[in-house]
Amino acid sequence: MPLLRLDDISLAYGHHPLLDHVSLAIEAGERVCLIGRNGEGKSSLLRIVAGAVKPDGGTRSLQPGARIATLDQEVDCADTANVYEVVAGGLAALGAALAEYDQLTAGLGEDANGEILARLGAVQQILDSQDGWRFQQRVHAVITELALDPHARMGELSGGWRRRVMLARALVTEPDLLLLDEPTNHLDIGAILWLENYLANFTGGVLFVSHDRAFLARLATRIIELDRGILSSWPGTYNDYVRRKAEALAAEETRDALFDKRLSEEERWIRQGIKARRTRNEGRVRALEAMRREHRARRARVGQAQLRLDTADASGRIVFETDHLTLTYEHRVLVSDFSVTVQRGDRIALVGPNGVGKTTLLRALLGDIAPASGSVRQGTRLEVAYFDQQREQLDPEATVMDSVGEGRLTIAIGGRQEHVAGYLRRFLFAPERLRSPVAMLSGGERNRLLLARLFAKPANLLILDEPTNDLDADTLELLEETLMEFKGTILIVSHDRAFIDQVATSTWLFDGRGGVHEYVGGYSDLPSAAPPAAATAAPKTPAAKTQATPPGAPARKRSYKEQREIDELPARIEALEAERATLEAASADSRFYGQDQTKIASHFERVAAIESELQECYARWEALESP
Repeated sequence: MPLLRLDDISLAYGHHPLLDHVSLAIEAGERVCLIGRNGEGKSSLLRIVAGAVKPDGGTRSLQPGARIATLDQEVDCADTANVYEVVAGGLAALGAALAEYDQLTAGLGEDANGEILARLGAVQQILDSQDGWRFQQRVHAVITELALDPHARMGELSGGWRRRVMLARALVTEPDLLLLDEPTNHLDIGAILWLENYLANFTGGVLFVSHDRAFLARLATRIIELDRGILSSWPGTYNDYVRRKAEALAAEETRDALFDKRLSEEERWIRQGIKARRTRNEGRVRALEAMRREHRARRARVGQAQLRLDTADASGRIVFETDHLTLTYEHRVLVSDFSVTVQRGDRIALVGPNGVGKTTLLRALLGDIAPASGSVRQGTRLEVAYFDQQREQLDPEATVMDSVGEGRLTIAIGGRQEHVAGYLRRFLFAPERLRSPVAMLSGGERNRLLLARLFAKPANLLILDEPTNDLDADTLELLEETLMEFKGTILIVSHDRAFIDQVATSTWLFDGRGGVHEYVGGYSDLPSAAPPAAATAAPKTPAAKTQATPPGAPARKRSYKEQREIDELPARIEALEAERATLEAASADSRFYGQDQTKIASHFERVAAIESELQECYARWEALESP
């Protein structure tokens, strides 16, 4: 028996059917990815699976005794609650007892009174009777694996850390079926990799919504697509789905074209004169009426957003130049002694854990904050467009139309006036949505609106802080194409590995200790042994430069010591690379992050040291081999 089965499920809002008699079965061990465009009803389907929403029709069956845990798109919990309370809260009444036990023991001292001790004894009895100690270990293990501070208040945490807490809350229940709605949103790459490893070894069923192509390509064993109310199943990998879906769409377009041609011919026939009426075939008339009904019922595929940047005049050749830049926050060094030159046309991705200083560095480059030491020099003729990850630029009370037009009906795009409604239509906003307040929009719609607002302004420098969250795959790919065609300079903060690979020409990797290391290429070009939380690697330029020898000059004779050194270097390099491979394999194990944090830090420090030593060895070898 499947873990869960949906049969003939229907759900509509007004006259718009989100789910049109769909069916679904999920087995244990399956990792099913639900995809579809924004607004198709994916979150609604997840809520039906979870039992939180009752459909208009159809049945939902859950295997007896099966437990379901969910991770929703929005983080909803009290700011005053601490992390332990929220995570343990996933266990309902037992979680409340665990949280109370944690609170009582944390405040227990020599002055504990009889009332506190009596209550502690009562809570202990509850935990004894409900296998609470095993779940207490589970709560601590998940909190440790996700590197959470159990006593931190939710109101003190950034969006990424709050997301981790809610993920821990879902995982702690040891569910049979796990429902994840955009689980990678706001997570850094280290957390995403941990989650990938966890889910790859999860024995229950998983149904998840994600537009992170690298994430779903690794995990999905089946793709289900919600398109115009119809749910279709595509067994196999995501790459299999992409290929077969393209073939299916081409066949659908051909079939619809043939149908429309035949309908047009029948419409011309029915409109013929008196001669045609006298010889009219009543069966043919009934067939035409059926074709008309089928044509009216056909729901055209939602159009694709049309993104086009309004590029300003070119900036100067130098966009930013930093000299020994150091940035701090509350006595913590975020960026240390960073010198770099950003030139016109560079497309740079900033990669690293949440809270490591990526956004702080962007603000320092823009002059919004002053450095602790060092300097930032901005280039000339900069026209900046800034995409804010927290969407602070959108007034929740303003309408969709006013968010772009700012009270005007027309805006200047590419040197000509364009009506705001027409401009927003290119970003898939229907006329009836233009007067809706921003607060009523979904996450994907808000992102599209912010892109529309951003792209309406001439710019030669784009600052994009987490631009891919909540965007559907089609819009995401179109955004990639738009950015690759942009002639200006782009700085991107993103944890979407596929997006970085497509767009970035170079990457700044933050190691969490103040170092920012520059590499050519995207995420896939980073050293495989360098973890996001503590990485160091080869700089963009060679670590050591050798003096060129003039043509015809005699080769320099090596000393005995140099010859012995060059003979020993290959073995030394081989040993370092072997140690690096062993450390990399250890950090990829899902149990790695369950150990003591000092051991984890020491592990990554050794990885960094090996990388540095390898570069020194290669540079020395190159110098010794030079004539």
